[in-house]
Amino acid sequence: MGRDPAREVRMFGIGSTELLVILVIAVLVFGSNRLPEIGAGMGKAIRDFRKAASGGPEESSEPEPKRIDKSE
Repeated sequence: MGRDPAREVRMFGIGSTELLVILVIAVLVFGSNRLPEIGAGMGKAIRDFRKAASGGPEESSEPEPKRIDKSE
């Protein structure tokens, strides 16, 4: 019994076997400890790009500096 190619899930034109190979190579190159950091960084970059492309309000991840009132 062979697999039905129509039932294979494809994401971006890549099959499940190819995704598995890419994941294994990423683990070998970057190590399992660094993959969450890389994923979080990529997610933040995509989110920032979408905000910039949609023209949404700019929101900085850095807190605004405290202002000192010297009027006293």
